[in-house]
Amino acid sequence: MIINYKGRIFGLDLMRAAAILFVVFSHALWIFPEASGNFVDVLHLMGVMGVEIFFVLSGFLIGRILLRIFTKSDFNYKDIHYFLVRRWFRTLPNYYLALGINIGIMLYFGRVLPEMIGSYFLFLQNAVGGMDIFFTESWSLPIEEFAYILCPFLFYITLLFRLKIAKQKLFLFVTLFILMFFFGTKIFYNFTSPSSDMVYWNINLKAVVLYRIDAIYYGVLAAYLSLIYKGSWQHYKNLFLFIGISAFLTVHFWISLQNILIEEYSFFWDVLYLPVCSICIALSLPFLSQWNVTSSFYLRPITFISLISYAMYLLHYSIILQLMRYFIPIEVLEFSEKLIFTGVYVLITILLSYVLYRLYEKPLMDFRDKPYFKKRYAKA
Repeated sequence: MIINYKGRIFGLDLMRAAAILFVVFSHALWIFPEASGNFVDVLHLMGVMGVEIFFVLSGFLIGRILLRIFTKSDFNYKDIHYFLVRRWFRTLPNYYLALGINIGIMLYFGRVLPEMIGSYFLFLQNAVGGMDIFFTESWSLPIEEFAYILCPFLFYITLLFRLKIAKQKLFLFVTLFILMFFFGTKIFYNFTSPSSDMVYWNINLKAVVLYRIDAIYYGVLAAYLSLIYKGSWQHYKNLFLFIGISAFLTVHFWISLQNILIEEYSFFWDVLYLPVCSICIALSLPFLSQWNVTSSFYLRPITFISLISYAMYLLHYSIILQLMRYFIPIEVLEFSEKLIFTGVYVLITILLSYVLYRLYEKPLMDFRDKPYFKKRYAKA
């Protein structure tokens, strides 16, 4: 595959590649149900943080686009429409294809589809509560889709009031409002939901749209700071990276050493933990968004994995790993055979994701730059 490196930022590609590899390898634990210990705990954490990295990075990228759109002198609703259509050409085709494959697999093996299967087509499967285990990794997609809509909608509504506030500040106010609102929904959850274990928390808070949209808007806030305070963003990049890594490690060492369990510290887990992780990730953006390398030894594999990361996310678990486990029961495998199984799982995931990206995802994204598309959707 010929990759155009022009305009790409290695640090952001590294974030994306690391995020998907964290998720893929954490799900490989399903092959080793007997595994336990610190290494397993680290892999579980990597899986959680992989998706959190995706959220913050996605917010950072769309935030920079939206701020530039909103501050144009001739901004109107057509700009929002064009932005959303371009995003949907990026996200929807792969999602609906993966959803269709998951449905086909269920029907082929005679399994019963979820009663709320229709909600998956509207990204409502986890809007206000935990979702079915069907196509379980799809939980993050509704969070992203609604986040794409929310900021443009609120910003456009505020413009209708013709407030005498600079558009840049208005963008900041909207972003902060969204962050505070969804911080508030987590407080509401903490007061109204029973104290529970991490499994319940994982399904009913961490993976629910109503409580998680703010994860993306920490990235949007970082985008605002990167464009409005360019000098500080560039000058203090190493300091911000150090603070982010130090804070992240400190929090998790504290959790481990002090045995901070959700049953006893529900407010920390329900309200504070995920925003703290998002902020720590966002603090790495000043450094990573300015990090470029020229060595092809690092550049090519990282960029390649970054490009196929969305396809990998949708294919690796409910489709590839589930089918492999169906045809090759892991219960009969020795440890060495499970390692081979894992290697084959990763290899198949990468190969099929490349095929999906090359033959389906990229052609549809390229269509966004065709004259017809721009004439049809862009503002004249």
